[in-house]
Amino acid sequence: MTGQLWLISTPIGNMDDLPPRAVNTLQACALICCEDTRHSGKLLANAGVRGVRLAVANEHTESDRTAEVLELLAAGSDVAVVTDAGTPGISDPGARLVRAAVAAGHRVSAVPGPAALVMGLVLSGFDTTRFVFEGFLPRTGRDRAERIASIAAERRTVVMYESPHRVRRTVNDLLAACGTDRGIALARELTKLHEETWRGNLADAAQHLLDQAPRGEFVLVVEGASPQPLATDEAISGALRMALASGVDRRTAIATVIATTGAAKRRVYDLALSIPR
Repeated sequence: MTGQLWLISTPIGNMDDLPPRAVNTLQACALICCEDTRHSGKLLANAGVRGVRLAVANEHTESDRTAEVLELLAAGSDVAVVTDAGTPGISDPGARLVRAAVAAGHRVSAVPGPAALVMGLVLSGFDTTRFVFEGFLPRTGRDRAERIASIAAERRTVVMYESPHRVRRTVNDLLAACGTDRGIALARELTKLHEETWRGNLADAAQHLLDQAPRGEFVLVVEGASPQPLATDEAISGALRMALASGVDRRTAIATVIATTGAAKRRVYDLALSIPR
């Protein structure tokens, strides 16, 4: 029998959210791979887990840690993977170790638990039957613009993560792409003392973030797009001007308007040529 790789979900804020099964599994492992030994050390001490070695497996070292993990599994020892908060592999390290363990024929299981995306989704009040998770958006460039354009056209509820330093910009970019009336929920400090979920439309969300200094990690939940009626040439031209005014290039503006209006590519392209830059 070989060992088993365990993905252990950890609290996203409140340390009391670590369940007994997770504590027992962690205590039985020969190694716990974590993002930060100091952070995870405090969690383990609070849970009463002692005598288990910690090793860093973050975004920079996860690949290098793989050989040691596979060696321990082959010798029959169990290994756990935790992150600073939430479920390993969800916008956090863990997926590479899972792929390596599966490829080597080892068993992989998980102790389920907190995930900020799920908590933010269910607190939003939007449709939860169909949703997509975007993780963290690209910070700059065409990739960011294309992702935001796809969110603008998405009919399902969209969940994403954002830092307090970039949340204002992201909400403003969503406002430019989705329009003023699209619903959004801003969830922050989830499970912590100052937990807050603000709900409204994108225009009001942009103002809300101006009125206070954003603090804590955010989960943004954007309401799905409504079916669009056939757009007039005037509406398409107006949407193109708004997209261009946000600073994107003409190609990205065209892609955004096609996604949000459903208009034919040639029609949007011809209208875009008539708009001076």
